[in-house]
Amino acid sequence: MEWIKIQTPIDDETISSLKKGDLCLISGRIITARDKAHERIEDFLKEGKALPFDLKGELIYYVGPTPPKEGMVIGSAGPTTSSRMDPFSEIMLSLGIKAMMGKGRRDETTKKLLVKYKAIYFATFGGAGAYLSKRIKSSRIIAFDDLGPEAVYELLVDDFPAVVAIDSKGDDIYEVKF
Repeated sequence: MEWIKIQTPIDDETISSLKKGDLCLISGRIITARDKAHERIEDFLKEGKALPFDLKGELIYYVGPTPPKEGMVIGSAGPTTSSRMDPFSEIMLSLGIKAMMGKGRRDETTKKLLVKYKAIYFATFGGAGAYLSKRIKSSRIIAFDDLGPEAVYELLVDDFPAVVAIDSKGDDIYEVKF
């Protein structure tokens, strides 16, 4: 199987062409957000506040990177368990994100929302945070710096490896049908 090169922001045509199991190399800008950042985004919206960044068209990576060692752009940057963000899927997709990336299964509601919003879910490789960090070319905090590693970062990545775990039709790599 060949790797598919993808540039962010990912357009609708690319999203609709990707199928579960496709191996992808992602390049461009991605945004990070973990549990606490998702909660903060939800709080901002409930309070009627504008977010300090735009999520339209973005790929959200569920990661809390470790501090970089001297001479490095970022520390270990492996994915966190995506199911913890499932309660926020509707909010995030309604804000215009086009892709999510982490590790592990997603709930049925999130799968249906991916179909509704024509978005996808990528899985990347747990336990490979040091390797994945080498695919990150720059890193900067863009919001919620008080959250430490759970702040929202902008990452510029080059050939960041991922697999399409749930495509825009709701087909799920974690479901085995006999």
